[in-house]
Amino acid sequence: MNLDDLKNELSKIGITLTKKQGKKLHKFYDLVIEENEKINLTRIIDKKEFYLKHFYDSLTLIKAIDLNQELKLLDFGTGAGFPGIVLKICFPNIKITLIDALEKRCNFLEYVINELELEDIEVIHQRGEDFSKRHREKYDIVTSRAVAKLNVLNEICLPMVKVNGYFIPMKGNIDEELDSSLKSIELLNSKIEEIINFNLPIENSVRNLIKIKKLGKNKRIYPRNFDKIKKNPL
Repeated sequence: MNLDDLKNELSKIGITLTKKQGKKLHKFYDLVIEENEKINLTRIIDKKEFYLKHFYDSLTLIKAIDLNQELKLLDFGTGAGFPGIVLKICFPNIKITLIDALEKRCNFLEYVINELELEDIEVIHQRGEDFSKRHREKYDIVTSRAVAKLNVLNEICLPMVKVNGYFIPMKGNIDEELDSSLKSIELLNSKIEEIINFNLPIENSVRNLIKIKKLGKNKRIYPRNFDKIKKNPL
C-alpha cells in the first residue's frame, strides 16, 4: 500500500487524508524506521506493509466510533504510537493520552510529537494498572491494539472509561479469547455492544473491533496488581 492506495482505502471508510496529513504520516514512518535500528519498535519495516498494517489498520477505529467529535482517548500499550499517533495526525480534534511501560519508547514518542508538531497529546510512562487506579472514569474512549488477552485488558482498561463510554480493543482473530472474557466484562459493569469484523484490504487478514460499553462505575478493587491479573484473570 502506497500513499495513494492509503488515501483511496481511507476514503471508503469516511476519512479524507489531506496533503499535510500525508506528509506527517510519511515523516512518522521515517522516524520509526530510523529509531527501529536502536530499539525494537516494529518488525514491519517495508513501507507498503507499514502503511497497510500500521497506518490504515490504526484508522479503522472509525468503523466503531465517530472520530470527528470532541473526545478524550487513551491508547493503552501504544508501543511505537499505534493507533494513537496516527489518530492524532488524522483527527487533531481528539485529545489523546499514550501510555506505555517502556521508557525508551515513551522518549521516542515525545520526540515524534515534537517533530510532527502535534498538540493535545501526552505520553505517560507507567504500568497501565497503576495509571488506571488513579484515573478512573476519565476517558470517553480507551483503545488498545495487539497488547494482551482480552480478559486482562478489560480489567486494566475499563476502570478508566467514563460511564457510557467505550473500551474498543483492536484485535485480529478473537475466537479463542472472546468466551473467556465475558465474565470480566460483566464483573466490570459493561457489555459488548457490537463486534465489528472485517478484513484488511490487499492481504485480507482478519480484524475485529470489540465495542464494549461501560454501563456503570467499577468497584475500587479493580484493577488488581498485575501479578494477580495475570495469574488469575477475571
